[in-house]
Amino acid sequence: MTTFDVTSTDDISDACQRPIVRYRKGESDFNEMDFIIEETPVALAFNGVAYTVMMCTPHDLEQFAIGFSLSEGIIDHHRDIHDMTISHHDNGINLDIEIANRCAERLKQKRRSLAGLTGCGICGEEKLETVCRMLMPLPTSTEFDLSHLEQALCQLLDHQALNQLTGAAHAAAYLDKDGQLLAVFEDVGRHIALDKLVGYIHQKRLSGGAVLVTSRASFEMVQKAASAGVEVLLAVSSATKMAVDLADRLNITLLGHCRRGRADAYAHPERVFGMI
Repeated sequence: MTTFDVTSTDDISDACQRPIVRYRKGESDFNEMDFIIEETPVALAFNGVAYTVMMCTPHDLEQFAIGFSLSEGIIDHHRDIHDMTISHHDNGINLDIEIANRCAERLKQKRRSLAGLTGCGICGEEKLETVCRMLMPLPTSTEFDLSHLEQALCQLLDHQALNQLTGAAHAAAYLDKDGQLLAVFEDVGRHIALDKLVGYIHQKRLSGGAVLVTSRASFEMVQKAASAGVEVLLAVSSATKMAVDLADRLNITLLGHCRRGRADAYAHPERVFGMI
């Protein structure tokens, strides 16, 4: 039995309480305290040069920085990050990231400006050709047994503490070959949750498993999975055409509508076996 290793969902520090008025059919309105998810501007700078501001849940920021940098093609390996300083301010958080010189030189060629959108994956790109990164197709070394899906979904639900508290968080989870959850990361943004998981996957050198996300499968999610070497991407909701096309090109098995008793394979179903 694999030990559940790390998760941001067991920590409710990313939620705060606020007074609200509840309205319910057949009842008088009433005042009550409710949990609200935190959403904080996080500014990323590389080697002293401001790069972007993302709206995030302010937890697991080291993993976010690694995953975002890898997904964006800024670095090639998590060891390309030589140092990282996280500083909290009244109006947000600064992530000052020191990267290898060769990565910094490459970054100079990439001009981008993202202005505080929640987990936005492509806003601010200046050219269409910069939206899709040139990634090599993945090998075929992983399989996924569909009989593990229901168990994985139940485990994921149990570990989405932040979403259960606020109803406003997405999650990204890593499953081992037996369908056991090794890690779950939650965030107000679906892209950010996956970036955090990608950072963790690289830190722990995980391989041979699958990623399960509680959102639709957009092309950015496929691209981020590919940057982590993940061959199987499972999404609770549907997939977009661009995501399916990219998964087909990158040799990624893409499943959508992953719910209890069902799943739909959009690309490379040859890695899937077993019964729901």
